[in-house]
Amino acid sequence: MAALANIYSRIVDRSPVGEDPQTALAPGFAKLRPFANEDVLFFIKRIDNGGLVRQADPEARGSAWKLIAGVCAASVLVIGILLPGAYDLMAGYEIQKLRADVAKLRAEQSALDIQEAQLLTPARIEALAREQQFTDPAPHSVVFLDPKDPSAVAENRLDQADPASNAGVNAKR
Repeated sequence: MAALANIYSRIVDRSPVGEDPQTALAPGFAKLRPFANEDVLFFIKRIDNGGLVRQADPEARGSAWKLIAGVCAASVLVIGILLPGAYDLMAGYEIQKLRADVAKLRAEQSALDIQEAQLLTPARIEALAREQQFTDPAPHSVVFLDPKDPSAVAENRLDQADPASNAGVNAKR
């Protein structure tokens, strides 16, 4: 663009034909080539809009509320559409957690069954009986219950000293 400006200035330049442009200058000055658009002057005017008041638009308020209502309705719709999927996802996580708990409890139950089987072996029970000095009862001290009446029921009789506590027992008889 600077080259085009130089060509244009040489064509339009109306200096005398025989005169050399270098010699036309005063001594001690040198001629510089022109800058592009150096003849264009931009004036910047300061504008103060501080005193202006915006004119109220009655339709703008209504359209803003319509936009807010539309966005809220769209949000509720999107949440309503996505909520069942999110609920299914959370239920899936809960099911997997419960399955893991069931597996853990089954493993714990089998470990407890093995421990119970080890504790209830007849050899261990005999060893504990000998250690704690348990003995078999004498044959004459064993009482076998053989009721003559099949409808007879064993009862625990309460202490005879407290007649108030015997009132409920006597009422049942």
